[in-house]
Amino acid sequence: MRRILFVIFIVNFSIIGLEAQKGWELGAWLGTSFYYGDLNTTTSIRKPGLALGIMGRYNFNTRITATGSINFGNIAGADSLSSNNFERNRNLSFKSRIYDVTGQLEFHFFEYDHWSKDYHWTPYTFIGFNFVKFNPRAELNGETYYLNPLGTEGQDAGNEYHLVSGGLVLGGGFKWDINRDWSVNIFFSTHRLLTDYLDDVSTTFAENQKILITRGPVAAQLADRSLIDGLGAEGKQRGNANDKDSYNFVGISIMKYFGDIDCPKISEPHF
Repeated sequence: MRRILFVIFIVNFSIIGLEAQKGWELGAWLGTSFYYGDLNTTTSIRKPGLALGIMGRYNFNTRITATGSINFGNIAGADSLSSNNFERNRNLSFKSRIYDVTGQLEFHFFEYDHWSKDYHWTPYTFIGFNFVKFNPRAELNGETYYLNPLGTEGQDAGNEYHLVSGGLVLGGGFKWDINRDWSVNIFFSTHRLLTDYLDDVSTTFAENQKILITRGPVAAQLADRSLIDGLGAEGKQRGNANDKDSYNFVGISIMKYFGDIDCPKISEPHF
């Protein structure tokens, strides 16, 4: 019986310790974004762009938090930067702005308490999901064209790929308190999407003459920019639909801790 009471005491004490740190945080981050996909098939960071966002976080306890963020980034890819002969001769490229909304659950490796001198830093990892709005574009003869309306892989008008996708978010980082109210977070996140058209490249080359007739000369030129005759023939590989696209954020954020915010009680009317 004494052992049971002792175990109950230890469990209750642990729960009290975990629940001691509840509350909201708000902040913003600045960093860089970069892309992996059909126009960057290696792990190299190519053509990174500016990224930033705003974040809101709720601390359930000293180990678990939930974070939501609204993010903006710039990504790009180009076959001209590849060391692969096929990719260099394919000669495709793209740029896109990305508008991202992410929700994630974070797990601290150590106890983390904003108002503690002993538990004021921790590495952490997270998992979540996201939605992203994108719109790939490319340049031709000094002009910029959005690629989705051009049907560069032979899509019929009205059946182009969607410009919104969801995905899985994974990452990690480090949190450190400057003082009891402010903290600095450094993080890396990868966003693995359900689409393979982030870069407008996914399957095979379509018949270029058909694209010329149905979509026009600009679409035909942007669909096949290959440097070798025959590489862009109908049915030849243009991308890899089995390997979905992804983008990544690396950033540093400043967070303000507000503690637990209680809503005011509505007083009952007196008659």
